[in-house]
Amino acid sequence: MINKALVLTYFYLFIYISLSSGVILYNKWVLSPKYFNFPFPITLTMIHMAFSGIVAFFLIRVFKVVAPVKMTFEIYATCVIPISAFFASSLWFGNTAYLHISVAFIQMLKALMPVATFFMGVMCGTDKPRCDVFLNMVLVSVGVVISSYGEIHFNIVGTVYQVTGILAEALRLVLTQVLLQKKGLTLNPITSLYYIAPCSFVFLFVPWCLLEKPGMEVSQIQFNFWIFFSNALCALALNLSIFLVIGRTGAVTVRVAGVLKDWILIALSTVVFPESTITGLNIIGYAIALCGVVTYNWIKVKDGRAPQLPSDSIPERLTKDWKLEKKPSAIINNDTNVGSNFNSSELNDEEAPLISSSRLSHFGRQLSNSSSQRS
Repeated sequence: MINKALVLTYFYLFIYISLSSGVILYNKWVLSPKYFNFPFPITLTMIHMAFSGIVAFFLIRVFKVVAPVKMTFEIYATCVIPISAFFASSLWFGNTAYLHISVAFIQMLKALMPVATFFMGVMCGTDKPRCDVFLNMVLVSVGVVISSYGEIHFNIVGTVYQVTGILAEALRLVLTQVLLQKKGLTLNPITSLYYIAPCSFVFLFVPWCLLEKPGMEVSQIQFNFWIFFSNALCALALNLSIFLVIGRTGAVTVRVAGVLKDWILIALSTVVFPESTITGLNIIGYAIALCGVVTYNWIKVKDGRAPQLPSDSIPERLTKDWKLEKKPSAIINNDTNVGSNFNSSELNDEEAPLISSSRLSHFGRQLSNSSSQRS
């Protein structure tokens, strides 16, 4: 007999992987001078922010899908604004990298995300220095260096943009943990869009005026409404798929899906963009880096499950996570419990306007359960 809950969970994972890969490839196609030729990454990011903020406003204020959190001016000024600034920066630098380097190489560089997050966490006191984790970080760094050395179309400008975006994203994650958890504020993906997207739009407006607005006035740019609408819609759909995935799966499944997505995306990018050549040294370096990432993920999951029973297999875990009532765990915190082990380097694609959720809302569970009942 087919387990409908398990099938639906795998379907959600398939949707997440497809949307995540699709958004990245779509952004590359829009920004690349060889294809749609819209070389204005800040403008594209601002379109995402504006669209996401508007949709979140209607979902919260008009349709009452979820309730807004109690947001005071102090919390907004001390938490939302700095987090939005780094969020906008990570999106800006990450999207700008598409103008200079291939999608495959960008994914290889993204293996540095756990390294950046770990060191930022240690510096800010949210993580403890550990020898086993440090050795994994060294392994990841060595793998990325080897992969970069094997990159045929290596571009220092694009690499700097991507690494800067990774550092900004790591700072955002640490700030989210330090500031929001300290204030006791919890945001799901919809309320995150509601508060973060408009503020990020404002932060992007200043560099847009200085860097892209003059160029857009003198150049013959293409502005196809349906292209940009569908692009922003895909980013929003990615957020909703993340909402569903978090609501149905455990930490192990999420991390396996993240690794699988990276390999699929690298392979797809060489098909969609033939100029993206992958060398043997690229693969060797990325495989070494991935070993470090997988080991790091295993360590974090093991730490989260320390007070619990031995690990289940992935299908068993999928079924149990669906059956058990989800507790309001702090997903941002990477050290407290199983629910906390959703590392944003796996689920939080910086191409999508999403801040890590620190708690599943009642709506998320209702949506997940109602979907399974309809199947």
